[in-house]
Amino acid sequence: MSPITPEQVLEALKDVIDPDKNQDIVSLGMVTGLQVKDGHVAFAIEVDPERGPALEPLRKKAEETIFNMQGTISATVVLTAERPPQQGEAPQGHGHGHNHGPEEPLMPGVKSIVAIASGKGGVGKSTTSVNIALALSSQGLKVGLLDADIYGPSIPRMLGISGQPESSDGKTLDPMENHGIKCMSIGFLVEEDTPMIWRGPMVMGALEQMMRDVNWGELDILVVDMPPGTGDAQLTMAQRVPLTGSVIVSTPQDIALLDAKKGLNMFRKTEVPVFGIVENMSYFTCPNCGERTEIFSHGGARKVATQLGAEFLGEIPLDIKIRLTSDGGEPITASEPDGEHAKAYKEIAANIWGKVGTLIGDGAAKGPKIVME
Repeated sequence: MSPITPEQVLEALKDVIDPDKNQDIVSLGMVTGLQVKDGHVAFAIEVDPERGPALEPLRKKAEETIFNMQGTISATVVLTAERPPQQGEAPQGHGHGHNHGPEEPLMPGVKSIVAIASGKGGVGKSTTSVNIALALSSQGLKVGLLDADIYGPSIPRMLGISGQPESSDGKTLDPMENHGIKCMSIGFLVEEDTPMIWRGPMVMGALEQMMRDVNWGELDILVVDMPPGTGDAQLTMAQRVPLTGSVIVSTPQDIALLDAKKGLNMFRKTEVPVFGIVENMSYFTCPNCGERTEIFSHGGARKVATQLGAEFLGEIPLDIKIRLTSDGGEPITASEPDGEHAKAYKEIAANIWGKVGTLIGDGAAKGPKIVME
């Protein structure tokens, strides 16, 4: 079976007619952000904000049209508008063949969801996410890792996973797996060097599909590697996913700590518990002489945590081994499980799991349900 092409997708979408304009959505220029890779198709339908809520049948028709094409494995279609949706216009984006009521859980078998976030990029959030997930797994927990960093999906490389997810039931995708961790990332569905020029609603649609239409099975904890920053994607994620709690990653210098404060305050405003702050690249120990150098100063995250009434979860050194093992698909918590760095990640993970345990009682994540009215 030859793989489906973007041209075939657009040709098929000419059968999808805008009910108000009596023309197909391709001729009207409504199809944007089309991505096609190995049978996985994703795109947005751009609509006037006022019409958005009424066009769910159009979105569904487009999604079913593509899903029913020979060679399609998954179809992700979202509605997007020029201006952000106002209250009451929550972005759409459900996977094929599912009709989920508002109270139906995104991932029924997942007991807790913890977001690893940072106020800015470049602080080692993804490396921290991977090693915390591995540390939790080493405690005998069933762990999943969702790479929600749509714009820079690095988790597949760090976990040493390549290829594309398959579907054993024809409806949901099976997560990829390595080092005992179940993983899903947009990086599996698009080429590594493809720039993701997506607006907030498109991002949220893709993220919802990676949660709702993936067969996660039974998990004790799902670690979510959040996109860096505190913009629309992060805020929507905090509002629409039942997060059990969050962890902020920062480096010790002032500018990163200012952004860490923003991240912490964003979660507090959306009533997501902040478990604490991790100081990454905390200090550098020379591999030759053993001398410790505090390149980015030191202890800033601990100070900020104290100021803001949050817990300081621990510090991770700046070490080339952490970078090399992550880039090579064998993160240090897996490759050197008895080493000092793994020990630091395991202490942080144990602390996180302890906090999760105080928040989940009946086996379901008790994150806030924020209803967009």
